[in-house]
Amino acid sequence: MPRPVRLALSDLLLLGMIGIRTRRVRAALSALGISIGIATMIVVTGIPASSQRALEAELTALGTNRLKAVADSSLAAPGETVAFPQEAAAMVSRIGPVRAVTDVANTRTKVRRSDRLDSRNAAGLMVLAARRNLPEVLNAHVRSGTYLTEATERFPTVVLGSHAAARLGHLDLVPGEPPPQILLGNRWFSVVGILRSIPLAPDIDRAVLVGWDAARDALGFDGRPTQLFVEAEEAAMEDVREVLPETIAPENPGLVKVSRPSDALAAKRSAQATFSGLFVGLASVALLVGGIGVANTMVISVLERRREIGLRRALGASRGQIRSQFLTESVALSVLGGFAGVVLGTLATVGYAAYRTWPLVIPLPAAAGGLGGAIVVGVLAGVFPAVRASRLPPTEALSAA
Repeated sequence: MPRPVRLALSDLLLLGMIGIRTRRVRAALSALGISIGIATMIVVTGIPASSQRALEAELTALGTNRLKAVADSSLAAPGETVAFPQEAAAMVSRIGPVRAVTDVANTRTKVRRSDRLDSRNAAGLMVLAARRNLPEVLNAHVRSGTYLTEATERFPTVVLGSHAAARLGHLDLVPGEPPPQILLGNRWFSVVGILRSIPLAPDIDRAVLVGWDAARDALGFDGRPTQLFVEAEEAAMEDVREVLPETIAPENPGLVKVSRPSDALAAKRSAQATFSGLFVGLASVALLVGGIGVANTMVISVLERRREIGLRRALGASRGQIRSQFLTESVALSVLGGFAGVVLGTLATVGYAAYRTWPLVIPLPAAAGGLGGAIVVGVLAGVFPAVRASRLPPTEALSAA
């Protein structure tokens, strides 16, 4: 008995595309079902991912990756100043997950707007010795003037927090005019900058910031910090928090009070888990709907093409060749719909992210998974119709009206 001729891959593709070429509208509608499913997958992953990226940026600005260490003044004897060792910031910077650290120190100096005010009638503001990297660590911005520079931090110049500027009556600095003067202790200092409000550090809003060297020279500052602000990797925040006391003050870790990671960190992690579960659920439903559409189209195609199936069987086509033909058609429909869905989903995500001014995020795993899912759906949707077509007896198929 002669063995049936095996179809080449090119011949199989041509046979599989017959139904698509001859029934273009139906094929387009069927592929549209898959494309909508894949586009939905891209959209429900891309748009929320863009939204999540924007949300993460906002939560990060609230301090989810920052810690604050303060010297516990309750442990001090009356009249004693509690402070950290001078090398505390350098020691903290050696912790692996720490990205940046800045320290400030309360100089215990009184602030007056004018020398005509009694020294007992101070403004009630803190005078803090500060480093030049404070704006970067606290995400602070200058509203008027400039922050301390390598040159100005050595001279009697100050930068005012937003609340301190309002209390002292210096809301803005006018370019070209002499800077206003304030009295720190018995020394005049020039105001060179005013900060915007800092959500991460309300204490800085109520402070007058002086350069570290200027505080040493003019205010009798001993160089020991009283607060540290630490920026670290979010994934290691709890670990960093645990080792900070021993790192800052090895001889007296109980002196160090470390703020817990912001509640926004828990909200951020919860949002990530919620978004991930939502993505999987919506994408699965979308693919299921598309697969049902392809399966329905293929079943109808088999019913309508029974005479073609019977003729091919009568001319010598094997059952395997019939199964391969209809299975190839089903996969081809799904792949075409998958490509169209990736394009539609990407365009929709780009447009919506641009409209909301969100960072654009196109999840490549979702696009690749969408195409892979389209192939799987095509195979599953085509198995039953292909098997049914191969089992049609030639006589029955040819006699179909």
